[in-house]
Formats: sequence, C-alpha cells, structure tokens
Amino acid sequence: MGKKSWADFELYVITGENNHPGKQLADVMEQALAGGADILQLRNKTGSKAELLEQGKMLRELTAAYGVPFIVNDHPDLAIELSADGVHLGQEDMPIAEARRLLGNDRIIGISTHSLEQALAAERDGADYIGVGPVYPTNTKPGRPAVTTNFVADAARHVAIPFVAIGGITLGNVDEVLNAGASRICAVSAIVGSESPDEACRYFLDKINAAKALQPIALTVNGRQERLPVQTLEGLVLRLGQRHKRCVAEVDGELIPYGKWKHTELRDGMTVELVHFVGGG
Repeated sequence: MGKKSWADFELYVITGENNHPGKQLADVMEQALAGGADILQLRNKTGSKAELLEQGKMLRELTAAYGVPFIVNDHPDLAIELSADGVHLGQEDMPIAEARRLLGNDRIIGISTHSLEQALAAERDGADYIGVGPVYPTNTKPGRPAVTTNFVADAARHVAIPFVAIGGITLGNVDEVLNAGASRICAVSAIVGSESPDEACRYFLDKINAAKALQPIALTVNGRQERLPVQTLEGLVLRLGQRHKRCVAEVDGELIPYGKWKHTELRDGMTVELVHFVGGG
C-alpha cells in the first residue's frame, strides 16, 4: 500500500488553548494525534510572533513524529519559517495567488468559505482544500452566521477539491453533517476541550467511517433517478440540502410527518416526493 495522500484526511484538528485551561498545548495536541487526527493547524489569533514561533516549532516536531501535515493559520511567512506543510487563509487574508507565489506549488493552501460562491472562487483560484462553515454557531467565529448543512450539501455536489466541514460540530450533531455529504470533519472545542482528546478523535473517526460505509441506494426523487448513500428520509433531505426549507415529504405515496423522518428507512426502488411550501396567513 502506498503512502496516504494528505488529501485523504478525515479529521482536522485546530489548536484552541482557551478550551483547555490548565492543560499544556503539547499534551493536548499529542493526544489528538494519538487518537487519529490526520491534519493539525496552529491557530493563535492573539499570540505574539515569538509565541507563535515557539508553539509552531513544537507542533512541527510533533506532527513530523506522527507523519501528519502541519498547517499554520493566516501567516504564509511563518509557515515557511517553520517548514510547515501549508497555510490556511481567511476570506480577508492574502489572496490565494499571492500565497502560492510565496509558498510554491508543494505546500498546501486552504481557505475558509462561507458560501458556494466563495467555495467555487477558491477552487478556481487554486486552493488545495476549503473549509465549509461555520456549520453551526461557534465561539471560535463570534458573530459569523451559521451556514447550516445546506452549504455542506451544496459543497458535496458542486466542489471538486477536498472540503472540510467546520464550526460548532460535536459528537451530537456530526451525523447530520456527514449525512449532508461531508467526509472530512474539523472540530476544535469538541476535541481539544474534551477530557480525553484521543477518545474524542476516535469517536469522530468512528462516525466518519460509519458514514463512508453506507451503500448507495436507487431512489426516484421528485421524478428524477438518484443513487445516494442514505439510510433514512432525514438523511435524504440533508443530502439534498433541503434541511432548512419548509417542505412536506411522501414516501411511496404515504405522507410522512416531520417527526418521523429520522426513523423512516429508505430502500432500493422507493419513490420520494418533496414538496416545498410557503406559509402565510
């Protein structure tokens, strides 16, 4: 078996020291790596350059020991100085083309996106991967509206480069994100803020692998033939990006109340009708 490509990552972990007061950054991040995190990002919005360099050197050694890519948030110059594998940019940071000029073609460039338009622009501009989020409200992006699982579903259908779902994702809601079409997950507080970051990583990976194991089934959806890896009506609605839209659902001619979507299993050959409606008085 050949060496795993960085693009095959499943669990992306970002530093967040405010989530683990009293614990050393090195200890927390090594636990995450031991639990299976396969990309690690240094994100420190308030630290000095000297602090970032100190943390970066430690994390570069740690990720090298585990054979995991190391990404630096915001600072291409720091990524070069630390011999990091790449940089992650925000929408207000340096343009991708300029970062590519500085970093060359061998380093990874990722960028946060908050809409399908931004995602497709990042793909055209040469990003290697994108972040899709925040899926849910999160204190790591205060004031940033959640993009919901609808954007995850849009990215799964329209974006060709790897994307990672991020923002407010926990073990309690990750199934929704995976059902919407994500195959790569990023978590901050749910991992680095947990009592056992290694166990949290293993639980996330179990969820990711269970979703990947789903076999596609053949369905007729609103008269169109679809083949999708879904188990339930709720999973289908998420996969189609309809989760936050008002609609009624029929399966083989039977009207299914919203409260039963999660428990309505789908099988090969079923016919599903999703009808949108607008309420009013």
